[in-house]
This record gives sequence, structure tokens and C-alpha cells, in this order.
Amino acid sequence: MEKIVLAVFKVESEGYQAMTELRNAPVTNDYVVSQAALVKKDAGRIVTLDTFDTGVETNDDTAMGGLLGGLIGILGGPLGMLLGGSLGMLTGSALDTKDAIHNASLIEKVTEQLVDGEVVLIALEQENAEGAAQRALSKFDVSIVEEDAAEVAEEVEEAIRVQKEMEREARAKLRETRKAERKQKIEKNRAKLKADFDAFKARFNK
Repeated sequence: MEKIVLAVFKVESEGYQAMTELRNAPVTNDYVVSQAALVKKDAGRIVTLDTFDTGVETNDDTAMGGLLGGLIGILGGPLGMLLGGSLGMLTGSALDTKDAIHNASLIEKVTEQLVDGEVVLIALEQENAEGAAQRALSKFDVSIVEEDAAEVAEEVEEAIRVQKEMEREARAKLRETRKAERKQKIEKNRAKLKADFDAFKARFNK
């Protein structure tokens, strides 16, 4: 089964070690890793620390394209920042905490769990043995979230659509604001020009 695996590390050096091990052995009897990225939350921003792409599942010429690139873009973008607090609001409501976490999207889970200073290893993999990623990373101080890659792909596509809509609405509001400000400036200029002409005419009507 194809999965997106997200491993949140408390210790940054362990994240780098895990990334190196995956890069050195992306194909084993238990799993195949086609793409991976190591990212960190720093002052509320998602910063990419390291990436690799074996080309197994993507034809993109970029180092990080396709599914993982889209996912990281959402996590680090305005939608990811917005969703970061949404799961907390859900779990604080009348909804049962476990049900809220279970029903939350992958993006919500990650943005809620990842705190400043922690790093997360995100990998697109195909597992031949259930729990292969869990076993490979069990030696580290890590919390792991696994999701069906096909479901994540659909979620990322929808998130990209929503983010574009948010950006479109933001641009429209900005244009309206600028239009209103421009109108105010035009009216101010008009009033000043009229006052200048009135003052000029008054000099000849004395």
C-alpha cells in the first residue's frame, strides 16, 4: 500500500539521521521510499531542511515535486497556518477528542502536532509489510502519523484549490481597499484644486 508517513522528531539530529538512512537505503524488502523531505517549524514557519527524490513515483524535474511538494507547500502556506489552530478548537468543543483527531485531515494533524523547534520527516512510500515505517523509526524519539497516499493526494488537491480561492479573495479585498483609498485621494485632490481655483478667482473679484 502507498502511504504518506510523517514522523515528528523531538531531537533534530535524529531527524537528520533518519533522513540519511532512508536516502542510503530507499528500497528494502519491507518498503520503498520514492520521495522524502525533512522540514522544521521555526517561528511559526515551515522550513525545508533536506529532500530527496528517487524518481520512482514522479517525473518532475524538480527535487521536490508532485505530492510531497504540494503537501509541504500547504503546510508552510497560509492555509496550513490557519488550520494549525482548528484541531485544537475542535478538541476543546463538545466533540470527543479521539473522534476529532481521527476525523481530522492529515494537514490538520501535522500542523496541530508540530511545534516550534521540532522537525518532521515526510515520506512517500510503498509498504510491502504492514508497520514497516514504524519499525524502521522505532529506535528514535518520534511520533508517527500514516495516511493512505491516494487520500492525501486528494486532500492536497482540495487544499490547493481552497488556498487559491483564499488568495483570490484576499487580492479582491486588497483591490477594493486600494480602490477606496484611491477614491479618497482623488476626492481630496479635487477639493484642493477647487479651493486653489476659488482662491485664485477671489483675488480678481476684490
